[in-house]
Amino acid sequence: MSSKLIPATLAFRDDGTPFSPAYDDVYHSAAGAFAQAGHVFLGGNGLPERWRARRIFTVLETGFGIGGNFLATWAAWRADPNRCERLAFVSIEKHPFGAGDLRTLHTGMVADTTAALAEQLTDAWPMLTPGLHRLEFEGGRVTLTIAFGDALDLLPKLWLRADAFYLDGFSPAKNPDLWSPSVFKSLARLAGDGATLATYTCAGHVRRGLGEAGFDCAKAEGFAGKRAMLVGRFAPRWRVRRHEPPLPFATRERHAIVVGAGLAGCALADRLAARGWRVTIIERHARAGCEASGNPAAVFHPLLSRDDSVASKIARAGFLYALARWRALEQAGHAFARSSHGLLQIADDENEARTLTEAIESLGYPRELAQPVSRAQAQAAAGVPVARGGWFYPSGGSLDPAALCAAQRALAGDAIAWRGTEAKRIEREGDAWVVFDANNVPIARSSVVIFSNARDAARLSGTKHAPTRIVRGQLTRLPASAALALRLPLIGDGYAVPLADGLLTGATYDVDDAGDDLRAQSHVENLVRLARLLPGFDPAKADGGLDPATLPGRVAFRCVTSDRLPMIGALADEAACAHQAAALRGAWPLDLPRSPGLYSSFAFGSRGLVWASLGAELIASQLEGEPWPLERDLAEALDPSRFLLRTLRQGALDPD
Repeated sequence: MSSKLIPATLAFRDDGTPFSPAYDDVYHSAAGAFAQAGHVFLGGNGLPERWRARRIFTVLETGFGIGGNFLATWAAWRADPNRCERLAFVSIEKHPFGAGDLRTLHTGMVADTTAALAEQLTDAWPMLTPGLHRLEFEGGRVTLTIAFGDALDLLPKLWLRADAFYLDGFSPAKNPDLWSPSVFKSLARLAGDGATLATYTCAGHVRRGLGEAGFDCAKAEGFAGKRAMLVGRFAPRWRVRRHEPPLPFATRERHAIVVGAGLAGCALADRLAARGWRVTIIERHARAGCEASGNPAAVFHPLLSRDDSVASKIARAGFLYALARWRALEQAGHAFARSSHGLLQIADDENEARTLTEAIESLGYPRELAQPVSRAQAQAAAGVPVARGGWFYPSGGSLDPAALCAAQRALAGDAIAWRGTEAKRIEREGDAWVVFDANNVPIARSSVVIFSNARDAARLSGTKHAPTRIVRGQLTRLPASAALALRLPLIGDGYAVPLADGLLTGATYDVDDAGDDLRAQSHVENLVRLARLLPGFDPAKADGGLDPATLPGRVAFRCVTSDRLPMIGALADEAACAHQAAALRGAWPLDLPRSPGLYSSFAFGSRGLVWASLGAELIASQLEGEPWPLERDLAEALDPSRFLLRTLRQGALDPD
C-alpha cells in the first residue's frame, strides 16, 4: 500500500451548495442520503432488531464518504432502549475529507439529534494520515475505526468479526475494483456466523461474486419504491477460510490481573475498566509510575522515516491514539503537565535534514503532524539558538508520566484493586492462573494475566523467546539559573525539556548496564549532547560553571527488544509450539497455539508514551473480540511470539 494519502477536495456549485468533484453523484441531498441509509443499510441488515441482547455488534462499511451511514446507525443505536452494549463501526475511505470540509458537508442535516452527532464526529476527526484511526463516543460504547486508504489494500489487513456489512461507495461501473472477487473473499474472511449485508447495487456479477464467497443473496425493494437493492446472509456451503475471525476470550467474569503499574499497566487498567472489567494491579512499589514512568518528564512525537517503515507506522498510530486518550482524560478533569506548544527535532546533520524533509513532502504528511523547519524557524520556535534546522511536531511535546499513570488509575476508579507486593511466579490451577509472591503466598487469581512489568516480564511469564535487554538511562536536572530560556521540548541527539524549576536533559544509553548509581560522567555526556543541540549553552560558563559531581538527576532502565519494537499481545504456548515444531515450520502468527489468558505489554524502550495506550487498546480489543485498532500486519510486528515464530521457520526449535 502506498503510504501517501490523497484527501478529497471540496468545491461549491453555482447555488452555493458544497460538493466534492470526486463524489458529485453522492452529495446532492444530505437528507435523501440519510433516509436511504436507514432503508438500505439498517433495514437491509435487519437493524436495530439484530443487535438487541448482544454484548457487541460490529458493522463493516466499504466506503465512508461523509459518514452518513455511520451517523444513521449511531442515531438508531441511541434511540433503541434494547440496543447492544457496544457498537463497533469500521469503515474504509480512500479519499477522506478534512474535518473542516466534513463539517461543511454536514451542514443542514435533517434531525437535530443527527446534527449533534455529526458535530461530535467532526470534533473527533483524526489527522489525514494513512491507516487505522480509533474514535470513541458515548463513553467508549460506540467506536468508529476509520481506515484511510484503498479498500483493496486495507480489507486484507483488518481483523474483526463482522455482524453486518454496508457495501457502499461508488457503483460497480465507476469503481469495479471495489466489487471484485478479492474484495468478496475478504468479506467472507471477516464474516461472523449469520452476518448480513446490504448494498444499493443489484449488478449480476456482484451477486454471483458474493454467492461464490459464501453469501446467500436476494433482491429487495429499494428506497421509496425505486430500483431494487441487494441483501444477503453469510451461509457458506463449505469451509472458506483458514482461521475463524476473532471471538471474545472465554471467561466467566471479566477480571484481569495486570502485573506492573507503569505506563503500560495503567493504560491497560484504563482500557479494560472502560469495558466493564475488574483489574487487579500487582506492583512492587507503593504507587504507580515509580520506575522509568517516574521520570520528571518524557517526550512524545511521531517517528519519521524515508520509507514510512513498520516502526514509523506503528509509532504514528500510537501517537495519534494517545493524543485522543489524553484529551479524554483532560476533559474528565485530570492533568499531567502536558505541554501545548509542540516539539522540535533538530537534525543530526544536513543530510538527515534534507532526506527526511523530502520524505515529509513525498509522503504527504499533513502539517498538523510534521513540518520541516529551517534553522531560523527552529530558533524562532525554541527561543534560543539551535544547531541546525529539523522538524516541528505541532502536537508533540512532553508530560509528567507518573501523573498520567495517576490520571488513568483515577479514571478507572473502583474497577481497580491494588496489590502492593512483588510477583515472583505464576501457576496454572484449573481454568485460571494464580500469581504468587516471594513467600509463595497467592496474591491474586484470574483467567487473564497481563505482564506489563518491563524487564521482569519475560522471566515471570516464562517467555524464553524474548530477546530483551536493559538500557540504563541517566537524566540530568539543571537549575533555573543554569538553564536556557527554552520555550518548548526539543529532541535530537538527546533531548531537553523545560521544567518549572529548570531544565531536564539526557538521557544516556548504557546497554546491559544495571547500575542505578548517579554518575558524574553520565552528567558530562548529557551536558555535551545538550551543548551540541543548543550552541548557546556552555556548561563551563553556565551559573558560574556546573560541577557534574553535584548535579541532581535520575537513573531509570529501559527494556528493549532486538528489533526495537514492543511485545504486545497474546503469549504463545512455547511448550506446545515445541511439541508441534515440525508442523509449525511454515506457520503464521494465527497458527500458533497460545497460552490461554496470558498477554504482555512491555519492552517499550524510549517510546512508552507513544505505545502504551495503543497497546492497551489492542489487548482489550483482543480480549473482547472487538475489531483491532491496528492493521493485522502491524499488530503481528508487535506480537510477543514473533521471535519464536522466526525460530520455528528456521527449524531451530528443539522439540524437547
